Amino acid sequence: MDSAAWDARYASAPDLVWTGEPNRFAVEELAALPPGRALDLAAGEGRNAVWLAGRGWEVTAVDFSPVAVDKGRRLADARGVRVEWVTADLLGYAPPAAAFDAVLVAYLHLPAPDRAAVLARAAGALAPGGVLVVIGHDLTNLTDGIGGPQDPAILLSPEAVVATLPGLRIGRAERARRPVTTEDGRCVDAIDTVVTAVRD
Repeated sequence: MDSAAWDARYASAPDLVWTGEPNRFAVEELAALPPGRALDLAAGEGRNAVWLAGRGWEVTAVDFSPVAVDKGRRLADARGVRVEWVTADLLGYAPPAAAFDAVLVAYLHLPAPDRAAVLARAAGALAPGGVLVVIGHDLTNLTDGIGGPQDPAILLSPEAVVATLPGLRIGRAERARRPVTTEDGRCVDAIDTVVTAVRD
């Protein structure tokens, strides 16, 4: 989907398309870290960026949907936190090098070459000791999970993500189950790729 399609999707919901609470895997990986500078790429409506800011981080949040960015600003204002919002397409966005203590890339689904380019720039934005967290719908979600994109060409796997992060020390690379409640009240699992990596 392009930015116009995402604008339409975000505009179709009077409130948030996603929950205002942070992603569970982002919390698992980032909650224990001391606050520093964080970069949230493909930030959407800003739930993770706002959560980080609420924990004392200096956060830059980037998304290509102006509607999502506007919703993120409103969420940050409602929570009384400050986030630097950037409207930009990650295919062309170049974050400052070695500037961030944490970089989060959550549910960014692109063809492999584009994803590799974005992740290379994300890795380059890490300061020494900085942590990169990549979360996305796993390829096995097509057959064993629920929701998410249905195009295998843009889904993730731990192996594919790790292969794009040479020079970083991998901390976690796994498929993780995430409970989802369906519209009819059933609880089923979605399957996500979760990768963390550190710049030594």
